[in-house]
Amino acid sequence: MCFTKGLDHCKDTGLISNKEDFEQFRRAIDEGFIDPFTSEVPPSPSKDRGWEAPTAGITYDLQGPDAQAVTMDPAPTLGSDELAYEMAEVYELALLRDVHFKEFNGDDPKCEKIKSTLDRLNSLKYTEKGFPNRPRINKDGLINSQNLFRGSSPNVEIGPYLSQFLLIGNDLPGDVSLTEGLIEYGALTISQKVPVAKINTDYLTSWENWLEAQNGKKLLNTDTLFDKEAGRRFISTPRDLATYVHFDALYEAYLNACLILLSMKTPFAPGFSNLSGQGSYFLNSLDFENPNHIKWETHQRAANGFALYGGPHILTLVTEVATRALKAVRFQKFNTHIRLRPEALSGRIEKADVIEDIYKQVGDSFSKLRESIAPTVSAIQDLNPENTALLPMAFQEGSPMHPSYGAGHATVAGACVTILKAFFDTDTVFVCREGKSLFDRYKKGDSPIEYVPSSDGSCLDGNQKGSYLTLEGELNKLAANISIGRNMAGVHYYSDYYDSLRMGEQIAIGILEEQALCYPTDPFVLTVPTFDGDVVRIGTR
Repeated sequence: MCFTKGLDHCKDTGLISNKEDFEQFRRAIDEGFIDPFTSEVPPSPSKDRGWEAPTAGITYDLQGPDAQAVTMDPAPTLGSDELAYEMAEVYELALLRDVHFKEFNGDDPKCEKIKSTLDRLNSLKYTEKGFPNRPRINKDGLINSQNLFRGSSPNVEIGPYLSQFLLIGNDLPGDVSLTEGLIEYGALTISQKVPVAKINTDYLTSWENWLEAQNGKKLLNTDTLFDKEAGRRFISTPRDLATYVHFDALYEAYLNACLILLSMKTPFAPGFSNLSGQGSYFLNSLDFENPNHIKWETHQRAANGFALYGGPHILTLVTEVATRALKAVRFQKFNTHIRLRPEALSGRIEKADVIEDIYKQVGDSFSKLRESIAPTVSAIQDLNPENTALLPMAFQEGSPMHPSYGAGHATVAGACVTILKAFFDTDTVFVCREGKSLFDRYKKGDSPIEYVPSSDGSCLDGNQKGSYLTLEGELNKLAANISIGRNMAGVHYYSDYYDSLRMGEQIAIGILEEQALCYPTDPFVLTVPTFDGDVVRIGTR
């Protein structure tokens, strides 16, 4: 159950050929120096990919929690109903990789593939137990097409599957609407459209190809990964989202969201909106005897935020917390859990009988895992050209060269989104007002608005008959989309998303708490809604 990618693997079992190789690998991790990974750890003869930042977790920072000061619970264990469920989830996501996201909306699924996925997942023991360890969004105890693969945070189940921040852009000069998906970076613009990977094309489904990936062979080839004739489109399917999280700059989705919100002049958090000069803020209008008398009034401020309490402050923090998140999650990955990737676990399932012949007790555990999710495994075997139980991967090279638990993308998501939730008013809603779509406090005459990709992904379709989407919900959804997008690619499990997201949140809150101590004059007060629905208050007064 340990990560061994890049070491030499036995062609008959898929396990490492020599246990001494793993012992040396673990010794190098514990010693914490880079050179031994080259000079002392015996790699597979075909390895030409490097292990990624195995010593990053033993560094320190002068602001915010050190990488070793935050932690996560143990991952689900072999033989548990939880592990069986989340392995089934990863398999099922591979089966749905080319289904349009519009099929993930509504309680009554129209798509036969989604119906089959729901039947299989809802028949598992972990569903019957009500997901006691790491809950999913499911109000009645069962998963449906509206909450399927949504994660677990307030309001992520409301509206379209994809966060609006993965689709819309800015309203730009020259009547360029945010539906064009163009985000303004100063004088430059960047498109939300992604290159289209070849549909119905998955990787590492043959034993030989799978073994090459485990031995660390470099298999990525963007010349053959994408359908060049298809060009680019808005994220429309799990495969598109897998493409996004394959090549993103980790914090880019949250930087984009910040730029969009700043462009919309979305109100800042009430606790310090007067410091930022954002216009609308709460001033001497709270009547504790009658809360309905609370009024938001617009006041012109003579000083406003920029280097402090303004755009550059927020934009810098959104990116800065990402480095802290990556260091912390590396300590969990290498120094603590060293968990194998889903693709490797699928190899254990494929070779369970062979492993059982050699290692009776462990092999039996893999056989029982396979049996517990047999209908899902059978569907995978029907999909794979050679009828293997190997996990079909969206990435040619399979997973990155570091352990699975926690997830770098999810930890970064937790940290960056927490910064956004701290600075912006999360009670604002996405509305259509006088032909413009924006996040703002509700005003009479506003209507709800939501955007989804068209059937071919070439444009965005608007809907003004849905629910009001809150900023908190869309930011929580953004974090879940990016994190679970890695599950859609086949490189992570649900628990990787769930625990890492919350660890990233701890890191961001720690940095904000220390920053608040450094502002000796005006009170810097923030109220942050967490991914579990609680509220954390940050401030010295």
